[in-house]
Amino acid sequence: MSLAGQAFTKMSGSGNDFIFLDATEIDLLPMLPPAVVTALCARGTGVGADGIVTIQRSVHADYQMVYLNSDGSRADLCGNATLCSVRMAERLGLVGEGEVRVETDSGVLEARLLKGVAEVELPVVSDLRKDMPFRRERDERWIGFALTGVPHLVVRVEDVATVDVTGRGRPLRRDPSLPYGANVNFVSPSTDGSAGWMIRTYERGVEAETLACGTGSVSSAILLHEHGEVAATVSLRTRSGREHRVGLRRVAEGWVPSLSGDARFVFEGVIGEGGGF
Repeated sequence: MSLAGQAFTKMSGSGNDFIFLDATEIDLLPMLPPAVVTALCARGTGVGADGIVTIQRSVHADYQMVYLNSDGSRADLCGNATLCSVRMAERLGLVGEGEVRVETDSGVLEARLLKGVAEVELPVVSDLRKDMPFRRERDERWIGFALTGVPHLVVRVEDVATVDVTGRGRPLRRDPSLPYGANVNFVSPSTDGSAGWMIRTYERGVEAETLACGTGSVSSAILLHEHGEVAATVSLRTRSGREHRVGLRRVAEGWVPSLSGDARFVFEGVIGEGGGF
């Protein structure tokens, strides 16, 4: 079955862009094998996106979202996609202002929508390693690991503007010690005199630097806090120039992080003759 004629919505979460599909009345996942996902996400020949999100009904929450990376692989969680999904679910009439429950492949997450701004609480983070035994390059202070729905490495550097994100991120992402690979985040203090931080991310599944990564910002905030460099609330400026705000709450099992940031509608369209691929 072809996706030709299927309506879609393009959304952006701090520059992390997604193709959203309304699957509340029909299951679209069988029509999204890796080849189709890759073609739709291709920039120049497709719609162009970092991934595809389907919104469908749920018996466990207000709605369910499924996230597919641009290479067609299914990811347990994507922070920016989850933020965008809350606004998309409101547009579809599945939720309203206030508390929202979202079913993801990482479980049911608590979220909220207040005056058009989405915030989501991510799963408890207990798998955390402050210092990984990697060889550090010049200007790298430490490399840590956090599992925030998806695995992340965080590399504390002096200035993210000077980092070769692809050249350094790709080999770290595929290190044999990481059985499922990892996203690789580079963080440094802001250089404009503000109290915030800057972050750049190499994402597995996309296999390139993206303009933002929500779970990457969460992982970075936790590890920066563990190293005593930030308080329990921190802002991180993404590659797009937009900011993520991360709040941290300590519980017996680990850290409970919350994430908020930009989540906006970009345009609506209909998949054309390429929908059959």
